[in-house]
Amino acid sequence: MASVVFKDASRIYPGTTTPAVDKLNLTVNDGEFLVLVGPSGCGKSTSLRMLAGLEEIDTGQIFIGDRDVTNVAPKDRDIAMVFQSYALYPHMTVAENMGFALKIAGVAKEERDRRVLEAAKLLDLEPYLERKPKALSGGQRQRVAMGRAIVREPQVFLMDEPLSNLDAKLRVATRTQIAALQRRLGITTVYVTHDQVEAMTMGDRVAVLKDGLLQQVDTPRNLYDNPANAFVAGFIGSPAMNLLIAPVSGGTAKLGHLEVDVPASAGSSVIVGIRPEGFAPASKGFEVVVEVVEELGADAFVYGKPQDSSLKFANASDEGAQVIVRWDPKNPPKPGQTITVAAAKGSVHLFNASTGARL
Repeated sequence: MASVVFKDASRIYPGTTTPAVDKLNLTVNDGEFLVLVGPSGCGKSTSLRMLAGLEEIDTGQIFIGDRDVTNVAPKDRDIAMVFQSYALYPHMTVAENMGFALKIAGVAKEERDRRVLEAAKLLDLEPYLERKPKALSGGQRQRVAMGRAIVREPQVFLMDEPLSNLDAKLRVATRTQIAALQRRLGITTVYVTHDQVEAMTMGDRVAVLKDGLLQQVDTPRNLYDNPANAFVAGFIGSPAMNLLIAPVSGGTAKLGHLEVDVPASAGSSVIVGIRPEGFAPASKGFEVVVEVVEELGADAFVYGKPQDSSLKFANASDEGAQVIVRWDPKNPPKPGQTITVAAAKGSVHLFNASTGARL
């Protein structure tokens, strides 16, 4: 096992001036499951490929354990990678696919068979060892790809969106299996996904990237409760946090008739963040005109627009932005109605209106 350290690691693609990954400083502890998450183009897959040796590092260093692997060939880094595409050999059986890398490495047949059987037991693949990939479901193929990585007994697992080809129900089942498997094996794992729900449910810690820059790295709970800036606040959580720009007057920010105390450093306006579950029905407060109600059985979410049309959403590029309020599923409002909500104690997050930094 080994830790992984990115030290001021940057990657600038030829023909571009903006780094795809910009001075990344990140430590993955020995045995930790760390998830890299962010929107498309944020640099998460590039970071993983830099660690794998599949992308050059323009500046900085990468360490696996005590070893500087910045200029080490991928095959000599003692890592195993699981890709989005399963990349299985169609003419080989499951057992042959899983043991192929060991065969190339010159591992004796007895040892190969032992490792393949152990991995197959871990992954519930024993009944399928003699089948070809075409006779397997998508979830089974993904488990074979995982098995191929496990048999190599590497120091570090790298996983690049391994569940994105699976349907929604299978993704949920497989992500819990992968997380449980990693904890059993105790192998340091760096996992890339664009799905923040996947990140929050799988990772010991989650690193959020945007435009090649690391925004925050923390436990899922701390990311949710204490986002470092408005971007992390809006990205982490499903449904997303409500982020509205509110005018400040006399130390108070106003969302309609809802007043929020703000620090003196807030300036003339502030971004007020409240999660959907942070609102509660009230006789006086923030008025929302209901547009859509999502009834999910155990939950209901109300989507609407602020009655005060002068209020702007913090993400100006998101024209379809709506206020989201979690509501009693047994008594949902109707579209067209106006609901009034107040903020529950401790549920308000404040961010600088110009920089987005947490206040």
